[in-house]
Amino acid sequence: MSGNNSGEDAPALLLDLAPDHVPPLVEVRQWAARTLPPAGPDFVSDVQLVATELVSNAYEHAGGARRVRLGYDKDTGRLLVEVEDGSSDPPVRQEAGGFRGRGLALVDALAHAWGSRPRAGGGKTVWAVLMAGGR
Repeated sequence: MSGNNSGEDAPALLLDLAPDHVPPLVEVRQWAARTLPPAGPDFVSDVQLVATELVSNAYEHAGGARRVRLGYDKDTGRLLVEVEDGSSDPPVRQEAGGFRGRGLALVDALAHAWGSRPRAGGGKTVWAVLMAGGR
């Protein structure tokens, strides 16, 4: 699923990342768990999985993630995960094969919506919207 209905106006919590050779997935998961508002364990796990899959994709296909942003609207239960990277190429959901190719399929299964948008000055932001209480 793609588009540009990412809800950029939600209050944001930021995690800046260095484009190292090894993605800091444990750090991303711990940060997401610490910064999320009180929610059920399934929702927290879903957000952690989506965030780490988007960060992993940025490291695999775009030279690393630059920033991870979470925005939560407590009135609607809508949570926006955004990952910035330096590539202008849009993400492509691939068919799973062997041990690879499942990341965006997982994002698609867990997210209410997801997509990407170009960033001014180059690169893109890949985003996913999750809803507390289900898709």
